[in-house]
Amino acid sequence: MFRWILFFVFVAVIEIYAFQAIKTVTKLRWLLWGYQIISFFIILYIAYSFTQFDRSVGQTRQTLFTLGLLLITYLPKIVIATIMLGEDIFRVIGGFIREFLGNSTDSFLPERRKFVSQAALGLAAIPFLSLLYGMTKGKYNFKVRKQTVYFPDLPDSFDGFTITQISDIHSGSFDDREEIEHAINLINEQQSDIILFTGDIVNTHAEEMNPWIDTFKKIENPPFGKYSVLGNHDYGEYVTWPTQKEKEDNFKAIKNLHSQIDFKLLLNENVKLEKNGQQVALVGVENWGHRFKKAGDLPKASEGLTAEDFKILMSHDPSHWEYEVKDDANNYHLTLSGHTHGLQFGIEIPGVIKWSPVQYQYKQWAGLYENLGRYIYVNRGFGFHAYPGRVGIWPEITVLELKKGEKIA
Repeated sequence: MFRWILFFVFVAVIEIYAFQAIKTVTKLRWLLWGYQIISFFIILYIAYSFTQFDRSVGQTRQTLFTLGLLLITYLPKIVIATIMLGEDIFRVIGGFIREFLGNSTDSFLPERRKFVSQAALGLAAIPFLSLLYGMTKGKYNFKVRKQTVYFPDLPDSFDGFTITQISDIHSGSFDDREEIEHAINLINEQQSDIILFTGDIVNTHAEEMNPWIDTFKKIENPPFGKYSVLGNHDYGEYVTWPTQKEKEDNFKAIKNLHSQIDFKLLLNENVKLEKNGQQVALVGVENWGHRFKKAGDLPKASEGLTAEDFKILMSHDPSHWEYEVKDDANNYHLTLSGHTHGLQFGIEIPGVIKWSPVQYQYKQWAGLYENLGRYIYVNRGFGFHAYPGRVGIWPEITVLELKKGEKIA
C-alpha cells in the first residue's frame, strides 16, 4: 500500500508541475481544460490496463500499448517537472535571500518566468517526438549491419564465408505484415552462406508465431542451411501456468516452431560445416544467462570437439560469453548472441558515440567485442518487447564475413 501511495504522490507532483508549465505559457481556458481532461483519461486508462494484467497470459497488444502510452506521456512530463522544480528551488532560495536582505517590498516567491516554462516544454518535446517515432516507424526501421572478423586459424576453405544473423524475433509483438515481409526480403538479399537465429522466437506462447510461420518460411535456404537456438523467453518462465503440463506442452510447441520455419534447432549440440574437405564446428547451446535461465550446457554442446577445431558458438545471452565462454580452454572463436535489444533505446553515431542504459547491465550489448583473439557479436534484435518501439537502436539484420589472417589496422 505504501508503494502505491508513493507512486500516486509522484504522479501528482509531475502532473502539477506539467500543468504549471502549460499555464505559464498560455491562458487559453479551453486549452488548459482540454489538457487536464486528456491527462485524466490517460491516467485512468493506464491504471485500468494495469489492473487487467493477467499473469497467466503475459504480454499482450494492450500491455504493449499501455507501456508505450505510459512512457510517451510521463517521460516528457518528468523532463518538465525536473526543470520546473529547479526553477522553484531558485525561487525559494531567492526569496530567503530577499528576506535576509530586508527587501520586504518584493514577493517571497516571484511569478514563474515564461521562458523557463517554454524551455521545459521545448525540451520535453524531444523525448515525446522520439518515443512517438519509435512506436510508429522506429520499431520497423530495419538496418543491415555488415562486419568483417579476422581469424589467423580460419580454415582456408572458409575464407570469405558469410553469416546472416537474426535474433529476438518476439513474434507476439508484431502488428505490420508488410514491414516484416520487407525484413525477410532484406535477409534474402544478403545471399549469405548460412543463416543463424539466436533465440526468442516468441514472447511467451507458441501460438504467437502461428500467423507468421508462412512469412518466415520465405527465408531462403542458403548453401549451409539455417540453424537456431533458444532464448530466455522461449521457456515460458514469465507467466503463471495453470499446470506444469501446459507449460511443458507450450515449450514443446515452441521447439517445433523452428522446424516449421525450416530452421534446425540446436539443443546443446554441435554440427560440422564442411567445405572442400575442411570443417568449421557450429555449436548451439540452450539459454544461459547470468540473471536468467541457465539451461545451456557448453561441455555437452561441445562433445567431440577439441581446442584446435574452429568453432562458432550460438548462445542467446551475451553474459554467457562474459562469465563462461571467453576464457574457456576449448577456444570458442566466434560467439553470436542477442538478448539485450540494446534496450531498444540509445544513441548510436558511428565513430562518435554508442550509448544505451543497457550497457550498465551488460558489458557486451551491441556489436562486436574481442578478448584475446576471441570474438562475440551481439545482435540488436529483430523484434521488440515491452516498449512497442525503438529509439536510436534500430532492429538489426547482421551479415558477418569471416576472413583468414590478421586484421589490418
